[in-house]
Amino acid sequence: MKTIVVIHNIRSLYNVGSILRTAEGFGVEKVIFSGYTPCVGNPTYLPHIADKIKESLHKTALGAEEMVESEYSSNIAETLQKLKDDRYKIIGLENNIKDKRLKKLNSPELQSELGKAAVFGNKTVLLLGEEVEGIEQSLYDLIDVFLEIPMKGRKESFNVSVATGIALYKLLCEE
Repeated sequence: MKTIVVIHNIRSLYNVGSILRTAEGFGVEKVIFSGYTPCVGNPTYLPHIADKIKESLHKTALGAEEMVESEYSSNIAETLQKLKDDRYKIIGLENNIKDKRLKKLNSPELQSELGKAAVFGNKTVLLLGEEVEGIEQSLYDLIDVFLEIPMKGRKESFNVSVATGIALYKLLCEE
């Protein structure tokens, strides 16, 4: 399965680095950065800022930032629409929302939705949103299915980098 990870409005450099390392480990095709997500290769950064970001990302990515193909999107809605037009299925990693497209990670309905990915040529995008607020509501119309990781403890959610690893395992390793 071809998979792209979109990191939209993630604030923490450590989360971004960890997501890059996880993406590389799972063989993700590409990572797309957008919004205010700190990243390598953002053309709007001054050189000294770019150097600091690269140095900080390396602390958690441990070289994955140079191994995974990546790019910066200045218009994520347009980028997601182009991916949809190219037959990618857009999966939003989200929790605690009321939407009929929301499927729990362990549900048979999700398996059915993922089975439909074959219709899309087994091409998926995993869309990640801001650590606290999640995915911007303005992007909801572009999302084919929302993926929720069930929680057993008292916390409402996992850290975004941990949730990314869980989701990528489900998408890329389980059959």
